[in-house]
Amino acid sequence: MKLQKPKGTQDILPQESAKWQYLEEFARKTFKKYNYAEIRTPIFEHYEVISRSVGDTTDIVTKEMYDFYDKGDRHITLRPEGTAPVVRSYVENKLFAPEVQKPVKLYYMGSMFRYERPQAGRLREFHQIGVECFGSEIQRQMQKRLLWRLNSSRKLELDR
Repeated sequence: MKLQKPKGTQDILPQESAKWQYLEEFARKTFKKYNYAEIRTPIFEHYEVISRSVGDTTDIVTKEMYDFYDKGDRHITLRPEGTAPVVRSYVENKLFAPEVQKPVKLYYMGSMFRYERPQAGRLREFHQIGVECFGSEIQRQMQKRLLWRLNSSRKLELDR
């Protein structure tokens, strides 16, 4: 057995980890300012959750998903993106119910997995930060501005 990480993954060592923590904290503060709440979904989902949301014939489903049958013969996949699990949770937990205040504004961050040929800047395990907003078209426009702000912010200065 080789004692090395699987192909297409990376170790985040303490020096780099500090930069990740800085970025994550910056994102959390930004999301809080816009009244987004954090949601954490499982790292794996039922295969159908992902295949229905992105389409059975997309490259993600046909070529890039890590999927397998577990010991209970359930078709499972490691999450390749964050939107489908958040939508599944929104529906399963009835966050659309009349008694839940709208809009429902959620953010997530975590590992995602795609079986791709590793190359510069693309790994099989990657980390994604994203937002979802349910219940208001105006809020969807704010969501786009929020992501733009996060992407274009010069406050991050990760190369310091």
